[in-house]
Amino acid sequence: MEPCRCADDYARMFGRSTAAGDAKRFRRRGLRGSAADLAEGIEDIGVDGGSILEVGGGVGGLTVHLLEHGAASAVNVELSPGYESEAARLLADRDLADRVERRIGDFVTSDGLEPVDVVALHRVVCCYPDWRAMLDRAADTATRTIGLTFPRDWWPGRAAVTVGNGFCRLSGTQFRAFVHPADDMLAFLARQGFEVRTDAVGLVWRTVVLARALR
Repeated sequence: MEPCRCADDYARMFGRSTAAGDAKRFRRRGLRGSAADLAEGIEDIGVDGGSILEVGGGVGGLTVHLLEHGAASAVNVELSPGYESEAARLLADRDLADRVERRIGDFVTSDGLEPVDVVALHRVVCCYPDWRAMLDRAADTATRTIGLTFPRDWWPGRAAVTVGNGFCRLSGTQFRAFVHPADDMLAFLARQGFEVRTDAVGLVWRTVVLARALR
């Protein structure tokens, strides 16, 4: 599998100013919207004493929330280095730094990732051109649960992605977002042995949490 070719543009799009705003909102309000839906679905399956891997976790709000609600440890794999200083500050403020490993790189091609109980992909699959490669790596890594949030394939979801991509073109970046086929993604994960447990549908975002089927 080839690495994502948008890493540099991703880092420019999601840099320190984005990180500062995300950290401020999380401190003030905690998780909201689809992030809260994702956390709730993961917690319903169970996180007590478990290990988390969050892909593209930004400053790590979802990771912090899950650690404070029973998870034991976490890894965050993030393409943009611009989040690191704010993430470190947030972890230090919550006394969680010794329970989180943060890595910079492409989750799909990262070496040395150990299996974990939960893989979380909050608004991440839509930022990656090859959804099969990302979900295949997630299925190989998760022993219990996969949670993902992605744009709905209807006009508000498509409009949000179109507007965002228009901004990218105007700013000269090659980064693009995608509305990947939900039915194909869920069928792919079903073939990997995961079954849907929760499916929360909002105006733009859809949040699905799947558990590995018992054999």
